[in-house]
Amino acid sequence: MIKAVLFDLDGTLVNSLFDLSFSTNFALEKMGYPTHETEKFKYFVGDGMPKLIERALPENKRDSETIKTTLEIFMAHYREHFVDKTVAYDGIIDLLDSLSEYKTAVISNKVQEMATVVTEKLLGDRFSIVCGKREGYPTKPDPTLTLEVINELGVKPEECLFIGDSGMDMAVAKNAGCVAVGVLWGFRDEDELRQNGADYIVSKPDEILGLLKENGNEK
Repeated sequence: MIKAVLFDLDGTLVNSLFDLSFSTNFALEKMGYPTHETEKFKYFVGDGMPKLIERALPENKRDSETIKTTLEIFMAHYREHFVDKTVAYDGIIDLLDSLSEYKTAVISNKVQEMATVVTEKLLGDRFSIVCGKREGYPTKPDPTLTLEVINELGVKPEECLFIGDSGMDMAVAKNAGCVAVGVLWGFRDEDELRQNGADYIVSKPDEILGLLKENGNEK
């Protein structure tokens, strides 16, 4: 029986692509490098801010010093603009309200302060735990932080749905021993989700309620 539902943030609960692309392109332009169309950022994001900047930089400019400088420019800009146009996906609020009898958490590679602000501003206080990137912990798909959140919720990994939009999310779900649920409204495609171990694929938020019933939950 499922007792907890864990969510990725960007691309799963909220569409943050415009704000991420806007700040990245601002930093690239400041550094004198080419910018990218917003759609391309679907494949740049998901593994933390340093990896986003590395992927956005020209291939011959991905040395550690250039990444560091560009990241600093990006972060200074993004801190001022990270909720300008970020919005909750359609149906997410209704889904979360339907999960009131379950323990819920956000587990994101976004830095903690931003994950907290985005969640509170767009989704309210609907989560037991909001967990962004923490110092001393590796990012997803390493399961360490996910397992700590599961422990804090007082449940077992196999009692958790882990819901995300990328192969990385499916990988952390499998690494932690959770049921992996891939969503199709986010940044990546079905092939990536299946190749990384998705147990289920959903195209609309309310389909998650059906998965809960399928896994022995009649709430």
